[in-house]
Amino acid sequence: MNESTEASRAKIEDAKDKVIGAIAETMDIYGVTPAAANLYATMYFKDQMTLDEMRTELEMSKPSMSTSVRKLQENEMVKKTFTRGSRKHTYAAEKNFFRSFMAFYCHMWEREVKMNMEAIEEAQTDLIDAIKDSASTPEIVAEAKKYYDQLEDSKTYYRWLDSLVGSIRSGEIFEFLPKDAK
Repeated sequence: MNESTEASRAKIEDAKDKVIGAIAETMDIYGVTPAAANLYATMYFKDQMTLDEMRTELEMSKPSMSTSVRKLQENEMVKKTFTRGSRKHTYAAEKNFFRSFMAFYCHMWEREVKMNMEAIEEAQTDLIDAIKDSASTPEIVAEAKKYYDQLEDSKTYYRWLDSLVGSIRSGEIFEFLPKDAK
């Protein structure tokens, strides 16, 4: 390699390192550990990697690497791939950030809606029981009604969040917030 080629190669590696560093640093948003973040960021510039290649490149322990790969698969940021003629598992990073965003946040939001709506429904049942209880004082009834109404109002947010998830999954959101190709 001549000096100019080596300089160009170094610039490419520097550019990749900058992006790898930024991706790795922001992955905590997804609940990803620093080890898994570095793994994903490194894989972002590779077509696919075997577990052995990951361990060698990142100098990670086998348990740490396995845990990292599993977490990235759960978040749909890494997929197991098939390589004909190879007995080793290979993995590829999801390079479409829209898909990663949608998979991760939709999953989290759906979980939030389900858990909170179930809790609200159960709590409202308890509050109705307190309201209907003949032993309840007017103060207890008023307090139970206040909390019931407060919970009823909060359902508006959870229905909206559920609708947001639906519009993201269907792609309808891009009619309102188009992907800008610039």
